[in-house]
Amino acid sequence: MFKTYTFPEFDYVRSADQDAAGATHHPVIVVGAGPIGMAAAIDFAQYGVNVVVLDDNNTVSVGSRAVCYAKRFLDISDRLGIGQRCIDKGVTWNLGRVFFEDEEIYNFNMLPEEHHRRPGFINLQQYYLEEYMVDRVNELEAADLRWKNKVVKVDQTDDVVRLTVETPEGPYELTCDYLVACDGASSNVRSQCGLESKGQIFHDRFLIADVIMDPKNFPPERWFWFNPPFHEGQSTLLHRQADNVWRIDFDLGWDADPEEEKKPENIIPRVKAFLGEDVEFELEWASVYTFTCRRMDEFRHGRIFFAGDAAHQVSPFGARGANSGIEDTDNLTWKIKAVMDGLAPVELLNSYSDERTFAADENILNSTRSTDFITPKNEQNRVFRDAVLKLAKNYTFARPLVNSGRLSVPPFLTESWLNTEDADKFDCKVVPGAPCTDGPIQRNGEETFLLSSLGNTFNGLLFVENRSDAEAAVLEQLGQLAQLPMPVKTFLVSNHEMDLQLPEGVELVVDSKGVVKQRLDAQAGTFYLTRPDQLVTARMRQFNKAGVIAAQSKALGNK
Repeated sequence: MFKTYTFPEFDYVRSADQDAAGATHHPVIVVGAGPIGMAAAIDFAQYGVNVVVLDDNNTVSVGSRAVCYAKRFLDISDRLGIGQRCIDKGVTWNLGRVFFEDEEIYNFNMLPEEHHRRPGFINLQQYYLEEYMVDRVNELEAADLRWKNKVVKVDQTDDVVRLTVETPEGPYELTCDYLVACDGASSNVRSQCGLESKGQIFHDRFLIADVIMDPKNFPPERWFWFNPPFHEGQSTLLHRQADNVWRIDFDLGWDADPEEEKKPENIIPRVKAFLGEDVEFELEWASVYTFTCRRMDEFRHGRIFFAGDAAHQVSPFGARGANSGIEDTDNLTWKIKAVMDGLAPVELLNSYSDERTFAADENILNSTRSTDFITPKNEQNRVFRDAVLKLAKNYTFARPLVNSGRLSVPPFLTESWLNTEDADKFDCKVVPGAPCTDGPIQRNGEETFLLSSLGNTFNGLLFVENRSDAEAAVLEQLGQLAQLPMPVKTFLVSNHEMDLQLPEGVELVVDSKGVVKQRLDAQAGTFYLTRPDQLVTARMRQFNKAGVIAAQSKALGNK
């Protein structure tokens, strides 16, 4: 079926749990071996938490599905150990072009500011991403990935979650302290819990056609047409993926027959009309989809947590599905780990739902606005949209009004109750609740980046300019922070090397270009505290050990 990819088949393997007299207990079970479920499993395993992943299938997702991954996704993927493989295989793009009818009205460059390790976006078929994640899970001793294991029953008490799992060799039972449901939009776990996801179903249909063609025909750019002559009254999106596969999305309208539209004899004329009769291509895969913007009321249900499409769905415009899903697990895993270790109260787990429902609402709002602009629901809206598009050709003020999909950016969780409010004035965007910025640094004489150095623990950044800024008393206090039950590892950030006797848990890094200092509006004595998911949780103009301890305590859910 696919000319550019061979789908793996993973073996069903009987587990020892199936021979146990009763239900076997595990600390964490993840349901669903898609990108979000495997991201959670990798993260737990890297923390040293034993985790079982259950999936009712035995291969990766068929079709390109999620294809566009943002910088934040790539930063998280680096920490999970798959980022470089995604970069190496994926297509990096920065330029987007917007067309109205038969002409280009403007273009935009998504190239982020300089001195970041990762690009703004890459395109990569979801099956490659899942393959890399499977490989990574299998490298981790603490992770146990079980194929052809379908969860058919879920219930919980105050103390435990109980599952019944169906396999080719019959059912067996498991229990766990925490269950993470990453089993997609039609989540069986959600249904088993009697919960629902509520929102808006858009009465529209889109055709996805993945085609293989010579890269000389089109550059690796994102092209979006409104009302093109080859697809009058509708819209079309084109962008390149790995293996010289281009994804084309055609707006079909609500009345289109999905089964008819998926037939090659109907797809090929559409593609020819779009690409031109002289462009040779091969059809790789096609699907027709209808999309929904909805979410659950709460993403925590006792000891059960919902992530990715199981918790929230958005339309595909803006690439917010997989990107927001991996942010879910990045937010959740360290909190469960902290509670399991007795380092945080169980109330910390409520912050997962609080923070990620806020993020979901932001994504749904942006996705809904994009959908309404791309597919106007009445003639008045269409007239307004077309007027904006005509103005955008010659007037820059109109271009921000054009919405062909606001591309995914991480939410700033500024209202989170885990943040410590600023007591001092800062002039930068990296506020408490925002992901930490990146920048080039030298660490142990090697060139690297800040985000590559921040581990899955609390980190401090103390900016120093000379030896007096890092006096013995300060270094002693930083060493004490590293000995806390939940350690705070601190990086001394300087613009030059210094010969210092550093305590364990304190490390000097050189910000020779001054990029990190500038992006964090730092000066001598400035201190930033980041959470294990690399979000800034507090900052202060002058380092204060008691203030850092209080901020960490608040970030761990202590009120």
